[in-house]
Amino acid sequence: MDRFEDMRTFVAVVEAGSFTGAAERLSVAKSAVSRRVADLEERLGVQLFRRTTRSLNLTDTGASFHERCVRLLADLEEAELAVSREHGTLRGRLRVAVPMSFGLLHLGPAVTEFAERHPEVSFDLDFNDRQVDLLAEGVDVAVRIAELADSTLIARRLAPIRHVVCASPAYLARHGTPATPADLAHHACLVYAHQPDPRAWCYQGPDGRAGSVKVPAALQANNGDFLRAAAAAGLGMILEPSFIVYQAIERGELVPVLTDWRWRALDAYAVYPRTRHLSQRVRAFVDFLAQRFAGVPYWDRCLEIGGE
Repeated sequence: MDRFEDMRTFVAVVEAGSFTGAAERLSVAKSAVSRRVADLEERLGVQLFRRTTRSLNLTDTGASFHERCVRLLADLEEAELAVSREHGTLRGRLRVAVPMSFGLLHLGPAVTEFAERHPEVSFDLDFNDRQVDLLAEGVDVAVRIAELADSTLIARRLAPIRHVVCASPAYLARHGTPATPADLAHHACLVYAHQPDPRAWCYQGPDGRAGSVKVPAALQANNGDFLRAAAAAGLGMILEPSFIVYQAIERGELVPVLTDWRWRALDAYAVYPRTRHLSQRVRAFVDFLAQRFAGVPYWDRCLEIGGE
């Protein structure tokens, strides 16, 4: 009877959402996973999961036990890695959740560099714009571009994320260049769907006053790269993060407009769970990202969109 192995199996089932998924993660038979969970429930004398033909959900007792298991397994892992730390070697798996466009364009090269420096660290990357539940899904670190609400997570600022309004030279030649934000109400606009109100474009004026303009949505999509390509093809105006459009601007495919106004400004953060013992590889990876993106982001250096 290996209690830690039973707990690892239980946590794997919770993270995978199924016995089949846990079996794939652990490289064991599904029957072995079912047996370990059943043995665990029998030994504890409680039901950890509510099972139906279509779903597998934690009971309240199971949720409480899961939190304790995650902490205990983290402590065990920390103890096992203590010796390797003394020799300066990072080992183990890092599960990282990153937003799609920012992840592919800017975090991908960072992960590659970190992996080359630390070849005994393996990565499990989730490129997705949804906000993952780090504890429930067993994610070590997530990168989020947002105004962070208060939470139990620890957040470290990585870089400012500015937005810029732009359009193709051909579109501006046909429809004219807007002189004020209010003029955008008369232009074809391509809007990003993952916003509370995609058609409300917020800004801060040269005098410091905040405002917003309701734009007509000629096209709506949930991917910024697609919107950049559509704008470069002359379909309309976009309000996009500079990290998505900076290369198109450098190539002359897009032209920034209304640069005297400061458009939506956010920050990129690395967030991770608050634990008693932070994994050394998590700490090292977050430090690496903070150093890599320190100062003025390279995607802002060619843009005349104002200072912070």
